[in-house]
Amino acid sequence: MIILQVTPLSQNFWVAGLEAIALLALAAYIGWWLGQRTFAVKIESLHADIDAKRTALDDCKKSKVLVKVAQPQPPVEVPVAPAPLASLAPEPVVPVVPDDLKIVEGIGPKIEGLLNNEGIVTFAQLATTAPERIKEILDAAGPRFQMHDPTTWPKQSALARDGKWDELKAWQEELNKGRLE
Repeated sequence: MIILQVTPLSQNFWVAGLEAIALLALAAYIGWWLGQRTFAVKIESLHADIDAKRTALDDCKKSKVLVKVAQPQPPVEVPVAPAPLASLAPEPVVPVVPDDLKIVEGIGPKIEGLLNNEGIVTFAQLATTAPERIKEILDAAGPRFQMHDPTTWPKQSALARDGKWDELKAWQEELNKGRLE
């Protein structure tokens, strides 16, 4: 059996070891340098992409329409029709207690705020509002609200207004985020 022998450049053991380490260091440096040159172009293109995304994000933030979310409002006062004998007395004012419109499947806190800003604060008011009008409110609020489908909201709120909670719950289990499947 023939064993391949490589003669070291130097016959001294310590000098040969240092030569081997120097060659390994040189090879590592050349590999690192080639890697830097190869990936420099990719790194520059990634930095350019990051800068473009940051610019797009800043533009989006600048163009974003701030939607004022309504804080819980105090009860709205609605005048009651005066009795014939009390025509000279001041009109009594009955406060309207806002309902939790988030009970309706598909309405969250922000949409509830939009509806409250438009004067829709009770299930009765929502039940008598046409889905087209609700869609107009959502469209006016910006693109993040345009994906919602309010076609079932008046019927759901009518069930809540009438106190038919079991029927409302059963129907909501059939819905998919407030939409008919």
